[in-house]
Amino acid sequence: MTEPAAYRVLARKYRPTTFADLIGQEAMVRTLRNAIASGRLAHAFVLTGVRGVGKTTTARIIARALNCAEGPTDKPCGICAHCTSIAEDRHVDVLEMDAASRTGVNDIREIIEGVRYRPTQARFKIYIIDEVHMLSTAAFNALLKTLEEPPEHVKFIFATTEIRKVPITVLSRCQRFDLKRVDSDMLAAHFANIAEKEGAVAEPGALALIARAADGSVRDGLSLLDQAISHGEGKVDEALVRDMLGLADRVRTFDLFESVMKGEMAQALDLLGQSYASGADPAVVLEDMLELVHWLTRVKLAPQLAQAPGVAEAERVRGGGMASTLSMASLTRAWQMLLKGLSEARSAPSPLQAAEMVLIRLAFATDLPSPADAVEAVRRNPPANPGGPMMSPSPSGGGARAVAGGASVSYDSAPVQAPRAAIAMPQTFAEAVALFAERMEPVITAHLQASVSLVHFEPGRIEINPMAHAPKDLANRAGALLSEWTGKRWVVSVSNKPGQETLRGQELAEVAKKKADAARHPLVQAVLAAFPDASIEAVRAATQPEAEAMVFDTLPDMPTQDEDL
Repeated sequence: MTEPAAYRVLARKYRPTTFADLIGQEAMVRTLRNAIASGRLAHAFVLTGVRGVGKTTTARIIARALNCAEGPTDKPCGICAHCTSIAEDRHVDVLEMDAASRTGVNDIREIIEGVRYRPTQARFKIYIIDEVHMLSTAAFNALLKTLEEPPEHVKFIFATTEIRKVPITVLSRCQRFDLKRVDSDMLAAHFANIAEKEGAVAEPGALALIARAADGSVRDGLSLLDQAISHGEGKVDEALVRDMLGLADRVRTFDLFESVMKGEMAQALDLLGQSYASGADPAVVLEDMLELVHWLTRVKLAPQLAQAPGVAEAERVRGGGMASTLSMASLTRAWQMLLKGLSEARSAPSPLQAAEMVLIRLAFATDLPSPADAVEAVRRNPPANPGGPMMSPSPSGGGARAVAGGASVSYDSAPVQAPRAAIAMPQTFAEAVALFAERMEPVITAHLQASVSLVHFEPGRIEINPMAHAPKDLANRAGALLSEWTGKRWVVSVSNKPGQETLRGQELAEVAKKKADAARHPLVQAVLAAFPDASIEAVRAATQPEAEAMVFDTLPDMPTQDEDL
């Protein structure tokens, strides 16, 4: 009784054997076919790309194409002795080495010694070195001379996932091919063809999920398809694949995102709990929401994407409706918050709690105004305080309220108050400087008082002669602030003409004049004479009671009514 043949996994069973079988690498295949047809074959190739896109497979196809009995040909027969022995990894002239396990210079010395001898059976002696970036620095240096000028009968094919770790001196001696990630639609079609060959019934939605989980890797996708076929006993449906991969249901993702954006947190937390109970990873739930936000953003910018043939019904109907309802600011803010929350969920001690906090933050952020709305509201209601607008909760609880300069601007359903009228135009230079003091601009106020001489003033135009220690941008800053406060254009220019005394100098001169006038008063002279060490420190206007007392003190004593006149 013959034993049944050992089972081969799909990734090995359906490994491409010709260039025509490779999917998603059209540019590389076209280049290699043209090179083989014209005889312009490089002596060394380096294939780079992510795992599972066909680097080692392509290296073996190149070896078969070069050593086929009908070749060199871009269509190896697959039945000659060379093709079959290369496919079974037993050809004496095609040597495959794993650089991850043989990293030393001694391993490279074996290759250097072997290249001197011509191939035993085939046309070329081919060395395939997988994960070449794992070679040591000494091994790379030992290979350089042979790699630059190999014998005509030797070809090198390198494969790596870390092309940046390969020295530039090696790359410069090789013809490089960057293998791309395979598109999800192409992967899904490829998996459908293999499922049909295996006699399995696979739903398109299930194959799309597998293709998305494969992330551009054909080998990873075939491994998942193999697992799904075994899990469903030949029937691969979408619910089975979601359960196998631990993915949240697509409709449930729509429900969860819609609840969060509406602020219905009780329902949103319940939906998240249901997904977690069914085996979904909270981080994966956030990933699905991120993908949904990306999809909605694309549909909002290009609505025709929702009508594409491969789009599911839920994405077409609900996605189109949500994209038209949500603003671009809300979608971009949701993207940023979910992206940051995803890293938190992956590193948090409890991913479920972290995911719940992300949804709560996102729900409460929907009440906030967009940056454009906030800037427009502040522009219409300029703040009176220099510290800028202050955010406070709205009394109605429906949204945020900006308090700026005593005028409140609500971002909920409450009406926006009318903007405050502009202040009156200053009529003198002193009034203009007083306005800076009133608006809490102490630095500009001090310089305008003590560092500039007024040359000319009229409402809307000031000409000053600044001193050496005055700021260079004083005129520009003063003009901009006056224009902003008054609502009319002010021009503050700098002149070399001599101007008036500074305001501070005028104040000091006025104080000195008052002291001099006071010193000439007879009463003051009498006091100074009585107290030689006394001095006049300040002169101020007396109040009415004080003035009357001073007058009566200077009058002679008058007789009372009881005294004789």
